[in-house]
Amino acid sequence: MEITVVIPTYNRYTLLKRAITSLYNQTYQPKEIIVVDDGSIDSTKQIQNDFPDILYIYQPNRGVSAARNIGIKNANCEWIAFLDSDDEFHQEKLQKQVAFHQENSNILMSYTAERWIRDGKEVKVPKKYQKIGKDSFAENVEYCNIAPSSVMLHKKVIQSVGMFDETLWACEDYEFWLRILMHFEAGLINEALITKHAGHEHQLGFSKGLETLRIKALKKLIRRCNDVAKRTLMHKTLEKKQKKQYNSKIEHSYKD
Repeated sequence: MEITVVIPTYNRYTLLKRAITSLYNQTYQPKEIIVVDDGSIDSTKQIQNDFPDILYIYQPNRGVSAARNIGIKNANCEWIAFLDSDDEFHQEKLQKQVAFHQENSNILMSYTAERWIRDGKEVKVPKKYQKIGKDSFAENVEYCNIAPSSVMLHKKVIQSVGMFDETLWACEDYEFWLRILMHFEAGLINEALITKHAGHEHQLGFSKGLETLRIKALKKLIRRCNDVAKRTLMHKTLEKKQKKQYNSKIEHSYKD
C-alpha cells in the first residue's frame, strides 16, 4: 500500500519539523509527503530545505480545508493520511493502519485513539473523546471524536463524497467525517497512535463559534442524508444544539 501524507500548516515552522520527523521515523514509510503552506509569514518555507524529499506547496491564506484539498488533489497515492502540523505520529501508526486495511479490505477508512499533551504535560483524554468504535456515525454527531491526524482513507471515499468544505473555517473535519460516515464504514484502531499537542497559538479547536459551525454542518448534511435513522439522529442533535445556543443567548442577555 502506497500512502500520501497531507500536512496543512500555517506559521508553525518549528512544530512542522517535529511532525515531519515523526513521518521519517515510521516503521512503514509513506510514499509521499505533501506540505501545504497556507500563507505562512514565518520561516515555514525553509521546510523544503530541511526535508528535500517532501512536496512543498504554497498558497495564499485560504484556510485549512482549502489547504487539505490542495494536498489531496496533488496526491499520487491511492491511500491518504492526514497529519496536522502541530501533531505527530507514533512510530507504528501507519504500519498498524496498513495491517488493519489488509485484514479488512472492505473498509476504506480507519482512525485511531490519541495521546494528549497540553503545555508540555500529558493530560487524560476526556471521557467524551475516548473511542468506542461501535457506531462511528453516532459517536461523532454530537461533537468531532475523530482526530484528523489519526485518519487514513482510500481515494475512492473522497471521489464518492467530495472533499473538505471550504466554507467552514473550522469544524470542517466534523462535517467531513459525518459526510463520509453516512455512506462508508470506518474502522477504529483503539490504540493511541498519534500525539495531539495543545497550548500554542492558532488552534482552531479552541476558537469561539464552533457550535454555530456544527449547526451549519448538520443542516447541510440533513438535506443530503437518505438514511432515515441517521437523518433522525442528526435532527435530534440539531434541535438540542439550537436549544442550547438559544438558552445561552438568553442567559447572556440577562447578564448584559
